[in-house]
Formats: sequence, C-alpha cells, structure tokens
Amino acid sequence: MNGSSLLLQFPLYHFLKYIRKPPFTSFSWRSSWRSSFLYGQHVNSLQQCCSKKMILFKGLKSSLCCPATKEQQTHDLSDKDQRLLDRLYGGLIQGHRACLAEAITLIESTHSRKKEIAQVLLQKVLSYHREQEQLNKGKPLAFRVGLSGPPGAGKSTFIECFGKMLTERGYKVSVLAVDPSSSTSGGSLLGDKTRMTELSRDMNAYIRPSPTRGTLGGVTRTTNEAILLCEGGGYDIVLVETVGVGQSEFAVADMVDMFVLLLPPAGGDELQGIKRGIIEMADLVVVTKADGDLIVPARRIQAEYVSALKLLRKRSKVWKPKVIRISAKTGEGISDIWDKMTEFQDLMFTSGELLAKRRRQQKVWMWNVIQESMLDHFRSHLAVRDQIPLLEEKVASGILTPGLAADLLLKAFKEKY
Repeated sequence: MNGSSLLLQFPLYHFLKYIRKPPFTSFSWRSSWRSSFLYGQHVNSLQQCCSKKMILFKGLKSSLCCPATKEQQTHDLSDKDQRLLDRLYGGLIQGHRACLAEAITLIESTHSRKKEIAQVLLQKVLSYHREQEQLNKGKPLAFRVGLSGPPGAGKSTFIECFGKMLTERGYKVSVLAVDPSSSTSGGSLLGDKTRMTELSRDMNAYIRPSPTRGTLGGVTRTTNEAILLCEGGGYDIVLVETVGVGQSEFAVADMVDMFVLLLPPAGGDELQGIKRGIIEMADLVVVTKADGDLIVPARRIQAEYVSALKLLRKRSKVWKPKVIRISAKTGEGISDIWDKMTEFQDLMFTSGELLAKRRRQQKVWMWNVIQESMLDHFRSHLAVRDQIPLLEEKVASGILTPGLAADLLLKAFKEKY
C-alpha cells in the first residue's frame, strides 16, 4: 500500500497519534478492507526511533508527490472491472456518445465500488487530457460556459439555437443541464431534451440532464467531473445550464471559464430581483426575447444593466463584462454572443488569467468534495448517528437551541477520536 492510499483510508489525527506514541523498532502496515494501521515494538534508543520516523515521513512525502502510475491505479481492479474500464476509456477518447453517457452514469453512482472505478477512469482521462493540451501548446481543448438565469428566461430555447449554430460551424457541443430534484419525492423531470428536440438529434451535440438530488446550489458534485469526461470525448464547447437564480451561480462559476447570465426583458424590477453578487459574477449579460412587443423593454433593460455594471468592481484586468440583446426566435444576436465568447477566451488565455482561474477552481472543488464527504462521515459515525434524531426532536420542540445541539454532536464525534 502506498502512502497516498494510506492517508485516504487512515485519518491524519490517528496517524499523528500513533507517531507520538513510544518509539518503535520497526514499522509495517497491516491493511484490511476496513482500515490500515501502524504497529511495532518498543525500543530503547530515541535515535533509532527518530531515524525510522524520518524514513517513514520521507516515504509518505515521496509517494504523495509522485503521481501513481496507471498500473498502480488498476492493480486492485478485478478482470471484469478492468474490462469495463478499458471499454469506457477507449470508447470515450474515440468519441462514442454511448460510452460518454455510461461514463457519466458511472461517476454519478453512489455505489462504493463503482466510485472507485470512476476515479480510476477520471485519472486516466485526466492524463490523456493533459497530454492533448501539451500538444495544443498549453491552450485548453474546450471552452467551458456556464448559463443561468431566472425561470422563464428562455435558457433551453437559447441553448438549442446557439448549439445548432455552433454545430453548423463544425464544433462539437455538450450540454450538462442540471434539473432540480423534488424535496418531497426526490424525483426530477429531466425535460431538457424534450425542449431541445433539434439539438438532441444532432450527432455533433450531446445533452445530459442530471438531477440535483438535493445538492446545495443545484450543481451536483459530479458536474465538474462530467465536464472533464466531455472534454475527453472530444467536445469543443461544454455548456453547463444551472437551476434558477441563487446559490447555483456561485457553484457553476467555480467550474467554467465564462459565466453568462440570461435575463427576460419583462421580469419586473430586475436590478432589485437579480442581486448584486450574481451580477458581479457575470462575464456576459444576455437580455433574451428581444423581438416583437418586447424590443422596447429589452432595450431599456440593456441600458440599465450597462449602467449598473459600470459601478461594480472589475474581476478581470483584461475583460469588461458586456450586455447584449438576443432573440432565439429570430436568431438576432446569436452570432454576436459567440463573437464575444471567443474574444473573452482569447484575451483571458493570452493574459494567463484563464489557466490561473482553472487551477484555482480545481482547488475549490477539491475542498467542496472534502466538506461533503466529511458531513456524510459525521452523519454515519457510530457516536453521532443514534443521537441525531433525539437532538433534532429536542431542537424542533424548543428544548435545545440549534447551536447547543450541534455542540453536543460535535463533542460526541471528537471524543471518539
């Protein structure tokens, strides 16, 4: 077992606790399907202990600094799992849509074994992706665009019109549409394909609706990984459509190169309804449905947002957010959007901001996954899970404050460690 595998299975505070124990004459690892642990015998020489600890730390440091080879990653897979992995990876990089769909289903699975296979697949795709970017002189292979806006803004209609224009120009487009799950039944409509009938039949386009399953912000934890798979499948442009207006914008902005906010022209007091924090994140504001009787309101809203954006702090040194009007019905402004996007991509890449942004986003999503995993671990812990229903009932009935109940659960959790 290498050091990185150890740290994933063996909590750091346990590891440090054992390191602080009396000296050992020898170190070795015992592993089982449940845990990995350290054992040894006492020694009389402090110098021997320090030497052995330094060797152990150096081994762990070397293992963590050097990425595992593909042979090491696939060592523990069964023959059946290995065949599945090879089939999905081979089909994915050859551009087979069925393999892409199956791979995304695999990473969305909550089954522990499938999650392990999914991570090996993602690591292989990441290595392939890195090699292709090096051949492309360091320029990203795909352009990631986040699309959001209030219900009724015409997001799906815009995506179909915009996607068709891109495929006609020779691009391959993938759409990751996140649908809200019901808090009552847990189900989702997943109706984006029915609203994008022409684009869903286009062989150069791939539409993948995914349920939120209660994820905060409407963006699932696997959306970021699905983007990587789509890029590995040869798609030049990845569009991520999010749910409504709110926390989802903050989540999707941490996984895309450009964030586009779509607004309807007759939604009331827009500058009040769409809060400042969301406007600050937008690289491009698009006023939709600018046709017929809505042309005049669309022009007015465009002017209001142009003025509002001048008051906000710039997030980029090379790009100033713009506001444009479009009509998916008539096609007006659709090509202008793509011109603005390519201009944004070129400026951001040339200045180095694009690659710096992607590196920062990867760190953010690593910690997001850690937070989610730690919460799951906390809820399922033996010292906590039996007390949760009791304390929840006391909080609901007003016997305990939420803060005190949380402190009691955290204390029970920490005492076991």
